[in-house]
Amino acid sequence: MSPEMFRGDDEDNLIVAQIVSGQKELFRLLIKRHERAVYGMGMSFLHNAEDASDFTQEVFLKIFQNLDRFEGRSRFSTWLYKIAYNTAINNVNRKKEYFSLVEDEIATENDNPERKLLKNLAREAVLEAIKGLPERFRVCVDLFFFYDRSYSEIEEIIGYPVNTIKSHVFRAKKILREKLAVYAGFGQGGAE
Repeated sequence: MSPEMFRGDDEDNLIVAQIVSGQKELFRLLIKRHERAVYGMGMSFLHNAEDASDFTQEVFLKIFQNLDRFEGRSRFSTWLYKIAYNTAINNVNRKKEYFSLVEDEIATENDNPERKLLKNLAREAVLEAIKGLPERFRVCVDLFFFYDRSYSEIEEIIGYPVNTIKSHVFRAKKILREKLAVYAGFGQGGAE
């Protein structure tokens, strides 16, 4: 059975099992599936493309070297993000700050110019609001909303207790809601 026939966590687990059993060439599939997310985390911490690219290579090298240690008790992506997060923390200069990396391309090809402009303005407003959050909130918000991690997965990745993570996400949402309230209803009634 080909790994391309499976989706989600089952596919990751199958690919990992096949790599560990000797099919090393399948590692490229794990890279393809997770490279963008790891690179995004690198950009969040390192703030430039070259460093983020080096970071991504370093993370995947660590993953490859330690793949036989993945026990399957958590999702593969959670295990990978934990390694990526710890690598970023260890590599980043403590004076540099983490900042959120909201998905780059919000506008779609079918959007008219006004709609594209509104989406870009909204993205910039969200980015600016997220930048104003305390770092511990930003990390939790990013992992929860943009990397689609559960509270227990975030606990495993960054080491905060689940209740602390829930509190950080709740408080961050409240702060963001207040900061972005001025934009509520903006653009409604515009051309569709």
